Amino acid sequence: MELKSKILMAIAALLLGGLYSMPFWTISMSAPQYPEGIGMYIHIDDVTGHNRHDLQSINTLNHYIGMAEIHRDDFPEFDIMPWVIGFLIAFGLLAAITGSIKLVITWLVLMVILGIVGLVDFYLWGYDYGHNLNPDAPIKVPGMSYQPPLIGCKQLLNINACSWPYTGSIFIGLSFVLASGVVWIEKFKK
Repeated sequence: MELKSKILMAIAALLLGGLYSMPFWTISMSAPQYPEGIGMYIHIDDVTGHNRHDLQSINTLNHYIGMAEIHRDDFPEFDIMPWVIGFLIAFGLLAAITGSIKLVITWLVLMVILGIVGLVDFYLWGYDYGHNLNPDAPIKVPGMSYQPPLIGCKQLLNINACSWPYTGSIFIGLSFVLASGVVWIEKFKK
Protein backbone atom coordinates (compact mmCIF):
# COMPACT_ATOMS: atom_id res chain seq x y z
CA MET A 1 0.00 0.00 0.00
CA GLU A 2 1.07 3.55 -0.61
CA LEU A 3 1.89 5.74 2.39
CA LYS A 4 -1.32 7.73 1.83
CA SER A 5 -3.38 4.54 2.08
CA LYS A 6 -1.54 3.44 5.22
CA ILE A 7 -2.28 6.80 6.86
CA LEU A 8 -5.95 6.63 5.86
CA MET A 9 -6.24 3.11 7.27
CA ALA A 10 -4.59 4.16 10.54
CA ILE A 11 -7.05 7.07 10.81
CA ALA A 12 -9.94 4.68 10.03
CA ALA A 13 -8.86 2.38 12.86
CA LEU A 14 -8.26 5.21 15.35
CA LEU A 15 -11.67 6.77 14.64
CA LEU A 16 -13.22 3.82 16.47
CA GLY A 17 -11.62 5.19 19.63
CA GLY A 18 -14.45 7.75 19.72
CA LEU A 19 -16.76 4.95 20.85
CA TYR A 20 -15.03 4.93 24.22
CA SER A 21 -16.28 8.42 24.99
CA MET A 22 -19.64 8.81 23.28
CA PRO A 23 -22.85 6.83 22.80
CA PHE A 24 -23.50 5.13 19.48
CA TRP A 25 -27.28 4.70 19.82
CA THR A 26 -30.21 6.56 21.35
CA ILE A 27 -33.78 5.65 22.19
CA SER A 28 -36.11 8.54 22.98
CA MET A 29 -39.71 8.53 24.13
CA SER A 30 -42.35 11.20 24.28
CA ALA A 31 -45.77 10.95 25.90
CA PRO A 32 -48.33 13.27 27.49
CA GLN A 33 -46.88 12.49 30.91
CA TYR A 34 -43.36 13.31 29.58
CA PRO A 35 -43.90 16.25 27.18
CA GLU A 36 -40.21 17.16 27.33
CA GLY A 37 -39.36 13.56 26.44
CA ILE A 38 -37.16 10.99 28.11
CA GLY A 39 -34.59 8.66 26.67
CA MET A 40 -31.46 6.63 26.96
CA TYR A 41 -28.08 6.47 25.31
CA ILE A 42 -26.36 3.20 24.55
CA HIS A 43 -22.57 3.23 24.85
CA ILE A 44 -20.21 0.33 24.19
CA ASP A 45 -20.00 -0.25 27.94
CA ASP A 46 -23.08 1.32 29.52
CA VAL A 47 -26.64 2.55 29.16
CA THR A 48 -27.46 6.00 30.52
CA GLY A 49 -30.39 8.39 30.51
CA HIS A 50 -30.56 11.44 28.27
CA ASN A 51 -30.99 13.36 31.51
CA ARG A 52 -30.16 12.48 35.09
CA HIS A 53 -33.40 10.68 36.01
CA ASP A 54 -34.50 9.41 32.58
CA LEU A 55 -33.42 5.81 33.10
CA GLN A 56 -35.27 5.73 36.42
CA SER A 57 -38.38 7.15 34.69
CA ILE A 58 -38.11 4.55 31.91
CA ASN A 59 -37.82 1.77 34.50
CA THR A 60 -40.91 3.14 36.29
CA LEU A 61 -42.87 3.08 33.02
CA ASN A 62 -41.58 -0.42 32.32
CA HIS A 63 -42.80 -1.59 35.73
CA TYR A 64 -46.37 -0.47 35.05
CA ILE A 65 -46.59 -2.30 31.72
CA GLY A 66 -44.69 -5.38 32.91
CA MET A 67 -41.35 -4.85 31.19
CA ALA A 68 -38.13 -5.66 33.02
CA GLU A 69 -36.03 -2.83 34.38
CA ILE A 70 -32.99 -1.77 32.38
CA HIS A 71 -29.69 -2.11 34.27
CA ARG A 72 -26.17 -2.08 32.91
CA ASP A 73 -25.32 -5.36 34.66
CA ASP A 74 -28.04 -7.22 32.72
CA PHE A 75 -26.06 -6.85 29.47
CA PRO A 76 -22.90 -8.96 29.12
CA GLU A 77 -22.30 -7.11 25.84
CA PHE A 78 -21.14 -4.11 27.86
CA ASP A 79 -18.25 -6.17 29.24
CA ILE A 80 -17.32 -7.55 25.81
CA MET A 81 -17.73 -4.55 23.49
CA PRO A 82 -14.78 -2.46 24.76
CA TRP A 83 -12.52 -5.43 24.02
CA VAL A 84 -14.06 -5.96 20.58
CA ILE A 85 -13.56 -2.30 19.67
CA GLY A 86 -10.00 -2.45 21.03
CA PHE A 87 -9.33 -5.49 18.84
CA LEU A 88 -10.73 -3.71 15.77
CA ILE A 89 -8.51 -0.70 16.43
CA ALA A 90 -5.42 -2.89 16.87
CA PHE A 91 -6.25 -5.00 13.81
CA GLY A 92 -6.81 -1.88 11.72
CA LEU A 93 -3.49 -0.43 12.86
CA LEU A 94 -1.79 -3.73 12.00
CA ALA A 95 -3.28 -3.52 8.51
CA ALA A 96 -1.99 0.05 8.21
CA ILE A 97 1.51 -0.77 9.47
CA THR A 98 1.95 -3.88 7.32
CA GLY A 99 0.32 -2.27 4.28
CA SER A 100 -1.64 -5.46 3.63
CA ILE A 101 -4.74 -4.84 1.53
CA LYS A 102 -5.93 -8.34 2.48
CA LEU A 103 -5.92 -7.30 6.14
CA VAL A 104 -7.86 -4.14 5.26
CA ILE A 105 -10.49 -6.22 3.45
CA THR A 106 -10.62 -8.67 6.37
CA TRP A 107 -11.08 -5.70 8.73
CA LEU A 108 -13.98 -4.40 6.61
CA VAL A 109 -15.61 -7.85 6.57
CA LEU A 110 -15.25 -8.04 10.36
CA MET A 111 -16.87 -4.60 10.67
CA VAL A 112 -19.85 -5.74 8.55
CA ILE A 113 -20.21 -9.00 10.50
CA LEU A 114 -20.02 -7.19 13.86
CA GLY A 115 -22.55 -4.61 12.65
CA ILE A 116 -25.00 -7.34 11.65
CA VAL A 117 -24.43 -9.26 14.90
CA GLY A 118 -24.92 -6.02 16.86
CA LEU A 119 -28.21 -5.19 15.14
CA VAL A 120 -29.51 -8.74 15.59
CA ASP A 121 -28.51 -8.66 19.27
CA PHE A 122 -30.22 -5.28 19.71
CA TYR A 123 -33.37 -6.58 18.00
CA LEU A 124 -33.43 -9.67 20.23
CA TRP A 125 -32.92 -7.49 23.32
CA GLY A 126 -35.85 -5.29 22.29
CA TYR A 127 -37.97 -8.33 21.51
CA ASP A 128 -37.24 -9.89 24.89
CA TYR A 129 -37.97 -6.67 26.78
CA GLY A 130 -41.10 -5.93 24.80
CA HIS A 131 -42.67 -9.39 24.77
CA ASN A 132 -41.65 -11.10 28.03
CA LEU A 133 -43.98 -9.12 30.24
CA ASN A 134 -44.71 -9.65 33.90
CA PRO A 135 -48.23 -11.15 34.09
CA ASP A 136 -48.82 -9.24 37.35
CA ALA A 137 -48.18 -5.82 35.79
CA PRO A 138 -50.56 -3.04 36.92
CA ILE A 139 -51.42 -2.18 33.29
CA LYS A 140 -52.31 -5.03 30.95
CA VAL A 141 -53.47 -4.61 27.37
CA PRO A 142 -54.37 -8.00 25.84
CA GLY A 143 -52.24 -8.80 22.81
CA MET A 144 -50.04 -5.71 23.28
CA SER A 145 -46.25 -5.92 23.14
CA TYR A 146 -43.88 -3.06 23.77
CA GLN A 147 -40.89 -3.86 21.60
CA PRO A 148 -39.09 -0.62 20.74
CA PRO A 149 -38.25 -0.12 17.07
CA LEU A 150 -34.84 -1.26 15.86
CA ILE A 151 -34.52 1.89 13.75
CA GLY A 152 -37.15 4.60 13.40
CA CYS A 153 -40.22 5.48 15.44
CA LYS A 154 -43.13 3.43 16.73
CA GLN A 155 -46.26 4.27 18.72
CA LEU A 156 -46.60 2.13 21.87
CA LEU A 157 -49.91 3.01 23.54
CA ASN A 158 -49.53 6.75 24.26
CA ILE A 159 -45.72 6.69 23.98
CA ASN A 160 -43.90 7.51 20.78
CA ALA A 161 -40.58 5.62 20.90
CA CYS A 162 -37.77 6.45 18.47
CA SER A 163 -34.51 4.53 18.04
CA TRP A 164 -31.62 5.97 16.03
CA PRO A 165 -27.86 5.71 15.60
CA TYR A 166 -26.10 8.44 17.57
CA THR A 167 -22.80 10.35 17.53
CA GLY A 168 -20.56 7.31 18.00
CA SER A 169 -22.12 5.74 14.92
CA ILE A 170 -20.73 8.60 12.85
CA PHE A 171 -17.24 7.45 13.82
CA ILE A 172 -18.11 3.88 12.83
CA GLY A 173 -19.42 5.07 9.47
CA LEU A 174 -16.43 7.34 8.78
CA SER A 175 -14.08 4.54 9.76
CA PHE A 176 -15.76 2.15 7.34
CA VAL A 177 -15.80 4.71 4.52
CA LEU A 178 -12.09 5.52 4.94
CA ALA A 179 -11.09 1.86 4.96
CA SER A 180 -13.28 1.23 1.90
CA GLY A 181 -11.55 4.20 0.27
CA VAL A 182 -8.19 2.56 0.94
CA VAL A 183 -9.34 -0.58 -0.88
CA TRP A 184 -10.66 1.54 -3.75
CA ILE A 185 -7.45 3.58 -4.04
CA GLU A 186 -5.25 0.49 -3.94
CA LYS A 187 -7.38 -1.46 -6.40
CA PHE A 188 -7.51 1.29 -9.00
CA LYS A 189 -4.10 2.93 -8.62
CA LYS A 190 -2.07 3.04 -11.77
